[in-house]
Amino acid sequence: MNTEMFVSFIIASTALAFAPGPDNIFVLTQSIVNGKKYGIATVLGLVTGCLVHTTLVAFGVSAVIKANENLFFAIKLLGSLYLLFLAYKVYKSDASIVFSTESIVKKSTLTLYKQGFLMNVLNPKVSIFFLAFFPGFLFSKTISTVVQFYVLGGLFMLVTLLVFGFIAILAGSISNQIKRHKNIGIYLKWTQIIVFVAIAGFILI
Repeated sequence: MNTEMFVSFIIASTALAFAPGPDNIFVLTQSIVNGKKYGIATVLGLVTGCLVHTTLVAFGVSAVIKANENLFFAIKLLGSLYLLFLAYKVYKSDASIVFSTESIVKKSTLTLYKQGFLMNVLNPKVSIFFLAFFPGFLFSKTISTVVQFYVLGGLFMLVTLLVFGFIAILAGSISNQIKRHKNIGIYLKWTQIIVFVAIAGFILI
């Protein structure tokens, strides 16, 4: 078992969770409008949805590995190219972080949990990202690949829960910092680019 893989995976997952995107911005706005409890409910919905994508990727890729090692390498190669494509998209995107709470309707915790869950499950890009991200961090030649994917999925969910939960609890302070420091978006943007490129290179090597 390769513990360095775990450390690398956790660092990459943490950087990705902190990078501004539709999910953590959604958590931030819901927490500001409705309160911390409602932000946490949204986080739990988003995190639970990851379990569905983990299952799809775990059984799909495991079947490929059993069928053909070369095909598995092709998946990792395409995954690396996809991550480089994401890095390029981030590079071309606007670095400013904009969020509006004016048109947000207050909802119950159960409604926000369901909305977070559906936002994640119905987004095919999450499965594609998991397919690109997870294979490069398989950590054992003796443990079942399905089990390894679930371990990685569990770690990813835990990191996301902690980071997004942190965002939900400190939503007011975070939003004030974003408004006060206009350059924070640039730093987060380049962090995301570096992480994507680093993971792509790591998977190829």
